[in-house]
Amino acid sequence: MAGTPGILADDVRRALGEIGRRDDADFPIADAALHLAAARLPGLNLGPYERHFARLAKEVADYAGPGTPTLADQYEALIQVIDRRYGYGGNESVFEDLDAANLARVIDTRRGLPVALGIVYMEVCNRLGWSLVGLDFPGRFLVRLEDAGGRMILDLFEGGRELMPPDLRGMLKTMAGSDAELHPRYLSEMTARQVVLRLEDNIRVRQMQRGELADAADTISLMLLVAPDTGHLWREAGIVNARLDRIARAVEALEEYLKRAPGEENGYEASLLLQELRAKLN
Repeated sequence: MAGTPGILADDVRRALGEIGRRDDADFPIADAALHLAAARLPGLNLGPYERHFARLAKEVADYAGPGTPTLADQYEALIQVIDRRYGYGGNESVFEDLDAANLARVIDTRRGLPVALGIVYMEVCNRLGWSLVGLDFPGRFLVRLEDAGGRMILDLFEGGRELMPPDLRGMLKTMAGSDAELHPRYLSEMTARQVVLRLEDNIRVRQMQRGELADAADTISLMLLVAPDTGHLWREAGIVNARLDRIARAVEALEEYLKRAPGEENGYEASLLLQELRAKLN
């Protein structure tokens, strides 16, 4: 979406830092994801994307009709407007495309990873006061739509298909192996912050796989802005910066990791690496 003026890089990082200081209950999922997108798209104007969400929410509300919609009404309105009318979806090619994890590009193309699609739906539901939460399912981001009358687990990547226990079991075995069994922890609710981190982690993993260590370090830095209390990210920052010979940055990150995550199982290895890196600074 074109438009001016765009947001400046310093303003993006400042906004992400402010978002990162907010409580989980007050974490703005789409705002966070759009600012992360802007960090990779210099001069991006966020206004059209914010107006797009307002338009989506209005059209979904209009489709659902007046009064308090039932769970079935909510589901129908979301799918008919976001999936059918606006064409949001995905295909297998998006899993190798970094833009499929960039919310601005997802809105531009209507194609994205499951978690990016989830953020679109979650933002609309947030604006309408409906309950749609992300689920920490292995290998595929799923969502749960719920109200006092019930709940539905949905795969937004497959057009909002409702998943029953046999479907979930089969999906799990496909993703994690034939010995995997469905467990309640696989359907645990994620916070909005965790959903955004899962989005960004798709970018980080692909950058690491491609050997793009400097880009991966930048991604981790952005993740830490929105989730500064996430200990393992400080450890990742230390390791990646060490591999890049950014010794001072690596030392700072590992010190922060050990301070924020005392007693973690990787703490001893991190301490050894920290000692080795400090010796290089002397």
